[in-house]
Amino acid sequence: MTGWGIEHLPYGIFSVGGGKRRVGVRFEDTVIDAYDVLGEEVFATGSLNAFMALGREVWDSTRAALQAAITNGATGISLSEVDLHLPFEVGDYVDFYCSLDHATNVGKMFRPDGDALTPNWRHLPIGYHGRSGTVVVSGTEVVRPCGQRLPAGSSTGGAPTPEYGPTRRLDIEAELGFVVGTGSALGSRIGVDDFADHVFGVVGLNDWSARDIQAWEYVPLGPFLGKSFATSISAWVTPLAALADQWVDLPGQDPEPLPYLRGGAAKGLAIDVEVVLNGEIVSRPPYASMYWSPAQMLAHLTVNGASTRTGDLFGSGTISGPERDERGSFLELSWGGKEPFGDGRTFLEDGDEVVLRYSAGPLTLGEVAGTIRPAR
Repeated sequence: MTGWGIEHLPYGIFSVGGGKRRVGVRFEDTVIDAYDVLGEEVFATGSLNAFMALGREVWDSTRAALQAAITNGATGISLSEVDLHLPFEVGDYVDFYCSLDHATNVGKMFRPDGDALTPNWRHLPIGYHGRSGTVVVSGTEVVRPCGQRLPAGSSTGGAPTPEYGPTRRLDIEAELGFVVGTGSALGSRIGVDDFADHVFGVVGLNDWSARDIQAWEYVPLGPFLGKSFATSISAWVTPLAALADQWVDLPGQDPEPLPYLRGGAAKGLAIDVEVVLNGEIVSRPPYASMYWSPAQMLAHLTVNGASTRTGDLFGSGTISGPERDERGSFLELSWGGKEPFGDGRTFLEDGDEVVLRYSAGPLTLGEVAGTIRPAR
């Protein structure tokens, strides 16, 4: 079993030889042209948005039709002959902070004499609004960002004087992204148990982070330029229907969340990640360890009446487990740069390649790859 069989069928956007971009479905090592097989104009576009906007009933019927067509002998184009592109037009992008282990690790590093978690952390999924225009497809190179940072060896205490230059503490965040298929109106809310009617599928996600830029700018309003330079996602979107057997109970929430965050769909997913640096696996974060569920994220995102639309993307935040080799960022793996890991690394160097590999039971999900290029 390859993980790309008929029980999976993730969607993406492909072209051949610089030709027109079309909707494709991956089956084994081929790409099935959805327009050629099903003849629907919605698949002749260069984005999944038009298809995703049609809703869950169409998603399910299309999946069944594609499975039937493949069973009856439909063939595709070799994966080696196609170019893959950003699979959907990103609307709004929100990134959460939903791993208890990650939040605890970060709290211990930056608030060693205080509580690791902020008082609100166990009551709501904390998040921030990111920059949708810098979401890029796997394989896109990442240019080292520049910005304000404190000189090496200085602290944020007293009256520090910042300097400008390339980040010295370039990092990754191994995350899972969720793609909204059908949106919601301004002033309405999406309940926890309505999650599957609105979310089309999942992507792998790397929230690249410039930690020194972030550390200087984030008080009092949170992440800004330390995050907005690039967010990479996988070229393949795994439909939620393919993950039906991967839902698991959450590790436990204490105190019990407020009523709008409760519901039967408040579950986690048994998805495993491998963090690969220059060919070496340095971490294996487990998504099943996350404290807040994807349904709770979406419910909280809209509880104030904020609207959603087709192509909106929200990320889980860094996936980290309780063990050192389950940490999903280099900030944690190196404990703030104080404890080198792997080949003596702390943060990313120019020329480094990071690949995030995802799997869910028998399924191999899309990977997220990026190579670091020097600052410009």
